[in-house]
Amino acid sequence: MQETLPHHHPPRLAEDRTTLEALGPRVFAGGLVLGGLGLGLALVLGLQARDGLRHFSFSYLVSFAFWLSLSLGALCFVAIQHLTRASWSVVVRRLAELLAANLPLLGLLFLPVFLNLARVYAWAGPRTALEPHLEFKLAYLNPTFFGLRWLAYFVIWSGMALWLWRRSLGQDSSHDPQATIRMENFSGPTLVIFAVTVTLASFDLLMSLDLAWYSTIFGVYFFAGGFVGFFALLTILTLALQRGGRLARVVTIEHYHDYGKLMFAFVFFWAYIAFSQYLLIWYSNIPEETVWLRQRQEHGWAAVALVLLFGHFLVPFLGLMSRYAKRHRGLLGLWAVWIFAMHWCDLYWVVMPEYSPGGLPFAWLDLCCFLGIGGLYLAGLARLAGSRSLVPSGDPRLADALRFENA
Repeated sequence: MQETLPHHHPPRLAEDRTTLEALGPRVFAGGLVLGGLGLGLALVLGLQARDGLRHFSFSYLVSFAFWLSLSLGALCFVAIQHLTRASWSVVVRRLAELLAANLPLLGLLFLPVFLNLARVYAWAGPRTALEPHLEFKLAYLNPTFFGLRWLAYFVIWSGMALWLWRRSLGQDSSHDPQATIRMENFSGPTLVIFAVTVTLASFDLLMSLDLAWYSTIFGVYFFAGGFVGFFALLTILTLALQRGGRLARVVTIEHYHDYGKLMFAFVFFWAYIAFSQYLLIWYSNIPEETVWLRQRQEHGWAAVALVLLFGHFLVPFLGLMSRYAKRHRGLLGLWAVWIFAMHWCDLYWVVMPEYSPGGLPFAWLDLCCFLGIGGLYLAGLARLAGSRSLVPSGDPRLADALRFENA
């Protein structure tokens, strides 16, 4: 595939395949099979572990948080594109809309997390005597209030994502420019609500694994990892679709160049937030704060921390720095897969020391949970895409996106 298309002959939407067609049912069926087999095998392995399904519950939480973070990153991306009136991203925005519209499915996949609260969260199990400075947290961290908050989160996230997706789909047939203005106006409040709910959700889902620990920057840390993971997934999906003959002309090397720039920028942003959190905790040296990091620097977990330092930051930062890496599809795809894997590794490092502080418990069970939820996630995307266009064909900025060039 050549690096650039002739700038004086911009591609036309009619010249490209912009629907899944027969590929959609095959992806849907394959995703369901992969999801069923993956989660079924994970459950069998969890029962064989004879630990009261604790390993299964923690592993499921890692993979659930991973796929959830990607859809949340997509919702943020879609809102930002509307709010900033971006034109370059119009041809790929529908893919992000689909990822965000998968949030209702993730709401269903949250049920195993809620049903296994007592196996994962100390505050959800039998009440034990706590120090006074921890006792007050139980007014907030209790199963009933936790469940109500997560119901609210998914209603809010799903409502915002589906509203934007349906307005975008409606514009495909109406070609009404007012729909663009309505989506722009909606996206401002969406981002404010998104920031508040994602911060609270990250506290609930991940930070509360350790009842004593707290970090006011943790919500940004979770968002940063999910956002860079989303760009990696968007790159992988676009490459996969083009390999299957879809979007082969309308998504050009210029759009991949911007994928590369965004991955490069948010790899650095994730590292900046991670270092800021570490430095402030290390410098203040407060026992309630340092206990979390200390646990992740002992008994083999320090090796994972080093993997994140080099694999989630230094290596991709250097690898994505050049213009060539951003404009070579194959190389950019390799970096996207690398970052995708590192984001999962990051969440594994956040969650699993609470299950196994004495060493790495990595097993086939962890991979099965990842593939199981991922398979269902993929099936959900295929069902949403259906026979619909993978490009917002009625967007008034589509022509600008088709002839987009990097400076």
